[in-house]
Amino acid sequence: MSGAADERDRIRAAMNRILTGRPERSNGALTVVALALEAGVPRNALTQRHLDLKNEFYAKVKERGQPTDAETRLRKQVVRLKELREKDKAELGQLRADVQGLVRVVNRPTLEYWQLREQMSAHDSVVRALRTRSTPPEPD
Repeated sequence: MSGAADERDRIRAAMNRILTGRPERSNGALTVVALALEAGVPRNALTQRHLDLKNEFYAKVKERGQPTDAETRLRKQVVRLKELREKDKAELGQLRADVQGLVRVVNRPTLEYWQLREQMSAHDSVVRALRTRSTPPEPD
């Protein structure tokens, strides 16, 4: 038996073991990686030399009506990412509200400064000079 024919036989046998839930060498996942491990062939044997067997495997998985492990994992990740997105959306809304409050807090002293400056520059304002001490006060 040639090497390629033996490889194909091992892949078909591994396919049957995985699909019937009796894996011997792999975790039994419905993936090409598990199939290659179960068959004892490199993964590129399925992705390059035996594409028809890889496609046949995925077709049989699809016929079962069960999602692949990769699809299940991705669906869980999508749910988690959607939850994180909602959490980030709420946090961003809170931060935007905080920014508005901080802008008001900063603007108030600025407005008061300009009002005082305007009052000081008015012609009718009185400026008093305060006496200064020429020597520092004595400590008690």
